[in-house]
Amino acid sequence: MQKLLCLLLLCFSITAIAQNNFDKEITKVKGDLNKDGLIDYAVVLQDTSNENKPYKLEIYFAQPNGSFKRIIATTKAIEPAFPNGANGYVTGNSFNEITIKKGVLTISNDLLRGNYHHKFRFQNGNFELIGFSKVYSDGLGTMGTTDFNLSTGIQIIETEPYGADDFPKTSTKKKILIRPLPKLQDFVPFGSDNY
Repeated sequence: MQKLLCLLLLCFSITAIAQNNFDKEITKVKGDLNKDGLIDYAVVLQDTSNENKPYKLEIYFAQPNGSFKRIIATTKAIEPAFPNGANGYVTGNSFNEITIKKGVLTISNDLLRGNYHHKFRFQNGNFELIGFSKVYSDGLGTMGTTDFNLSTGIQIIETEPYGADDFPKTSTKKKILIRPLPKLQDFVPFGSDNY
């Protein structure tokens, strides 16, 4: 009975590994993410054998001895290339790039008509979401922008018509405090109405 149980567990483990084969490196960026003077890196991998083509974001901190320690591995932070399967409905969202500037990791995505960015900073022992911005067109004559600084809680939403002069520009500024700030390992894009 024990041998059968061990065999079943082994088969399950092999199947689980085969189902998550992140075999293609999409992009890799370097920069000091934890302000220790060492160059860390973040990498986005893709599972090309899965029909959804999911992405995995991994972050590695440089160690004083020259090695790297993986701090984060998440498959939730970047939407799969084909959320509904390779032959399914395409949402219009697509991963663009990751960048590291001044210790901030930014995940950038394209929309069918626009783009959005989520910014994370290593603080309080975690990568926390500190900013969200979006530029979009509704395809019906209105362009819009959202800029949300989660650190201060200030969110600014603006809309502007194009192709017609009879619609006014709008600008809304409000304070929305989100505490604690969302952590990268739990983060799902648009898991909230605000980001």
